[in-house]
Amino acid sequence: MSTNTKIAPSILSADFANLGPEITAIDKAGADYIHIDVMDGNFVPNITIGPNVVKATRKYSDKIFDVHLMINNPDQYVQEFADAGADIITIHAEATTHLDRSVELIKQTGKKVGVSIVPSTSDDVLDYVLDKLDLILVMTVNPGFGGQKFLHSQLKKIESLRNKIEQSGRNIDLEVDGGINPETAKLAISAGANVLVAGSAVFKGNASDYQKNIDALR
Repeated sequence: MSTNTKIAPSILSADFANLGPEITAIDKAGADYIHIDVMDGNFVPNITIGPNVVKATRKYSDKIFDVHLMINNPDQYVQEFADAGADIITIHAEATTHLDRSVELIKQTGKKVGVSIVPSTSDDVLDYVLDKLDLILVMTVNPGFGGQKFLHSQLKKIESLRNKIEQSGRNIDLEVDGGINPETAKLAISAGANVLVAGSAVFKGNASDYQKNIDALR
């Protein structure tokens, strides 16, 4: 497994009653990114947090806040999340009619741009915005809930995107999210991923276990 793999613990699996200290704990445990899942109960069947929570927790870590917007019509919220302290703003290709316009909107905030695709979406949808992206997020589960099983059907998609990134000559993170544990992490990395989002695999046990959990993924 690559030593250059970045680990992005998803705070969706953290103790929400103790969220600030949980973020500090994964920071100290070696997290590279702090992955923040924003769900609207519309694009996905769950509701999580908004920009105020991002703003309130920003002081607990200097690590990259990797904000994943699983929401419809993301354009209207991009500036709010940028102002709240996001470093990367990732939107779904399926959630916006004009993907190129949405990508440009994020770029105008000065933040890094990510685009995510769900398991049923072809990676071809990214061909005409690839030159503007800093991160691509492949969902290896159907988004909306934590604790789901990894969909092995997505490995070919990861491989395809890694090839496209290499051909582009651009430094684009290839991130995977869903069902990541020490076993599936190996598969994702072998397919070409360099950023792993993990929730329950990182936050299992207590704060003293987080470094061990992160090391097991890396």
